[in-house]
Amino acid sequence: MSFVRTVVPLSALAALAMGAPAPEPVAMPHPMVTPPPILPRDFKPDTYVKSLIGGLGSDVSSYVASGIPQYFQDFPTGDKVKKSLGVDDDDLKALPTQVLNLPSYANWTDEGWNVRVHGNVYKLPNAKQDKIDSLANVFLIGTDIKDLAPNEQEQARNLTRSIYVVQQGHENVTIKFENDVSIRPNATGGVIAGKGGVQNITLPYETTVEGDFDTFVKLKNTTGANGGHLMAGNETNSIQSLNMYAEGTMSGNATAYLVPPKGLTIISDIDDILRITKIYVPKEGLLNSFARPFTSWMNMPEIYANWSSSIPDFHFHYLTTTPEQVTRNYMEFIYKTYPLGSFDTRPLNFSDVSATLQIRRFLLDKIFQTFPERKFILMGDTTNSDVMKAYPALAHDYPNQVQCIFLRNTTSTDDKDLFPYDTSGFEGIDQKKYMFFNVADELKGLDIVGGNCYNPSVKQNVTFGFQGRGFGNAAPKQSSTMTYALSFVMMVTMLNMML
Repeated sequence: MSFVRTVVPLSALAALAMGAPAPEPVAMPHPMVTPPPILPRDFKPDTYVKSLIGGLGSDVSSYVASGIPQYFQDFPTGDKVKKSLGVDDDDLKALPTQVLNLPSYANWTDEGWNVRVHGNVYKLPNAKQDKIDSLANVFLIGTDIKDLAPNEQEQARNLTRSIYVVQQGHENVTIKFENDVSIRPNATGGVIAGKGGVQNITLPYETTVEGDFDTFVKLKNTTGANGGHLMAGNETNSIQSLNMYAEGTMSGNATAYLVPPKGLTIISDIDDILRITKIYVPKEGLLNSFARPFTSWMNMPEIYANWSSSIPDFHFHYLTTTPEQVTRNYMEFIYKTYPLGSFDTRPLNFSDVSATLQIRRFLLDKIFQTFPERKFILMGDTTNSDVMKAYPALAHDYPNQVQCIFLRNTTSTDDKDLFPYDTSGFEGIDQKKYMFFNVADELKGLDIVGGNCYNPSVKQNVTFGFQGRGFGNAAPKQSSTMTYALSFVMMVTMLNMML
């Protein structure tokens, strides 16, 4: 990697990364096995949550209502990290530059393959273990790191270190493309190793002040090591893969997936659908994300493996709005457990709560507009308010591209999920295009290629309005969820005070 410092307007980078303007997000939905109390149509969950934990700040409701691990917010950057760890610029100069290079997708154009390259450039300060432990404890509500098992302590420390990094702005990034992909057996039936495309490409823009890079670059169809070439996207149904290496570092390795114009793409959320997170119970969510080994939810790996083996052109794309700093654990878990595919996460450019609530739609629009002829399967769960808004909105805005919407109904299998949800966005959408399911087996036997996405044996009970459990005449202030939500807010407040 070369680090030539030239100033490029950030507006140019933003325009290139964004592509076409995203349609305005539409309000979205959510259901239950047993019909819950019906809340008024003018019910406002933000106002309701504020009334429960009032006086703790206007951002609380956004944390509670957003559909990501809410404790992964307001991470320190730049000078705040240096202050927290007691390092200065001279300390940083001696440290190697590292790169988070995210697995990407490429589309076929009249000029050849167009590859999206995105990630972050940063430095990892040295910090003593006792300092890392004190910072980790801020995130561990009701738990001290010394009380965790040794493997959990290690994970908590590693994750804390990944949060306290110093992003490197105004850096030039060079990516080396190699056709040396080794496909894991049974990883996915739709990916093959590319036979050409070997080249070095310096990205046209520097990293943002937050260290982010996100742009599309054109691949030349160069000869591969064994004399082969990349296949044209309009002449194959196969998804070709190339490895990408960031020059000047051993940390910036990823894979690019060259996806043909037509076929099926699944865009899958991760928390509480592919793994057990329990983001609606902050204490559990924190432990499951910071300390405990990632664990699959039910038999979802089997479901995805069956789709991978039975649908040859199935492109898997994993989208989480978890911030970049903590996504390595997510990627490692996905690639050990689920089919190979591209990856999206929340860049640091989107660093405030209001932007967080829009980033999922931003990333969804990007991939829909990149592949206007592909059909999409959308997978998520009902704890995510942004999923509940974005998925049905996409079905309205891209009616010829949304093939299926699958949402795990967390309230049907976990009585700790007490927060309201809104199903109004699904009104008017053909029932065969979406399903709220309770267990993974209810996804078996569906003809998703043919667009038959509803299992009629699974009751939907969708009333197209706000619903909830534990909110009507119940006493939510006594619930453990509210207790942990309050604890979470105190944690965020304490973290900000420390910074």
